[in-house]
Amino acid sequence: MTGLLKSEGNLLIALIVAAIAIPLEHSLAESGQTVALIASVALIGVIILVSLRVAHHAEVLAEKVGEPYGTMILTLSAVLVEVVILAIMLGHSHNPTLARDTIYSAVMLDINGIIGVAAILGGLKHGEQPYNDASGKTYIVMIMTGMGVSMLVPEFIPVAHWKAYSLFSIGIMIFLYAMFLRLQTTKHSYFFSYTYAGTGDENHTHGGKTAYSAAILVAGLVLIGVLAEVMSKTLGTGLEGTGIPPVFPALVVAAISASPEILTALRAALANRMQPVINIALGASLSTVVLTVPVIELISLFNDQKIHMALTPTQSIMTALTLLVAAINLNDGQTNAIEGTTHFVLFCAFIMLSLLGL
Repeated sequence: MTGLLKSEGNLLIALIVAAIAIPLEHSLAESGQTVALIASVALIGVIILVSLRVAHHAEVLAEKVGEPYGTMILTLSAVLVEVVILAIMLGHSHNPTLARDTIYSAVMLDINGIIGVAAILGGLKHGEQPYNDASGKTYIVMIMTGMGVSMLVPEFIPVAHWKAYSLFSIGIMIFLYAMFLRLQTTKHSYFFSYTYAGTGDENHTHGGKTAYSAAILVAGLVLIGVLAEVMSKTLGTGLEGTGIPPVFPALVVAAISASPEILTALRAALANRMQPVINIALGASLSTVVLTVPVIELISLFNDQKIHMALTPTQSIMTALTLLVAAINLNDGQTNAIEGTTHFVLFCAFIMLSLLGL
């Protein structure tokens, strides 16, 4: 019992915080900006702690089922965290650009942040790191298609037809991901795997029972939803009038959902296993686009409130640059520190533009 409490300490802390925060939800939001901001920072930290445990148990399940199902579980768990938080935040305040900015931020963080840092660290330690180039090519073209249809084309859709195009986006994104999953897990499953020998994989295994990990994963997602309910209220009060760029809440959501992926990817890169890095970073980007869009569009239609999914000109340029650089870098089946540096520079540009409110 003691060992269980120790291993799940993050969840225990989160349960205590939730028990304290829920009764004080309105008081925290109405006690002034400073109190609300402190509460928001604390809640964000606790949510990240829970998401790390969710990722751990997703890794346990991933090891049980193997590739490509393993990476699919890892990326879906991260996207579920993102969707839960987004849905709750949108339920409390109508922010028509929150979903768009979150998806955009997640793609920048996954592709430029994770791949950039992982390729730099792995490249400096191991030199060129191999992976199956078919996975990179497949992911990139799928992400291009998903973002193009759901986040570039809407700029040209007349306001009078937004509901029709929302319904189309929901259906076509579900179709796109369903086809991808079917091919990823059947005829083209070998696209997303690579055989490594003597790279220290045995040092990165987790023990644990499948049923227990599945139960904790679900419980963690529920707990994140509860904490996000309070955070969404305190964050709005805490940021009001501070001059912080409006994209900040989207960055918070993207960072929370990506935090476990970053650790997993960096461990894999340092162990000279680049395939999991590619699968995690690009798989998370694809899942974020084609799974978050239908959920947010459904919420928009249900509430009869139009949301802005079309990228801004600055976001469009950064997205095009990112996908073009990724398509070139991920074309040969090997990454290196130079390629990582190009993505990291784009990530720094994304952060700078976000700080400028662009």
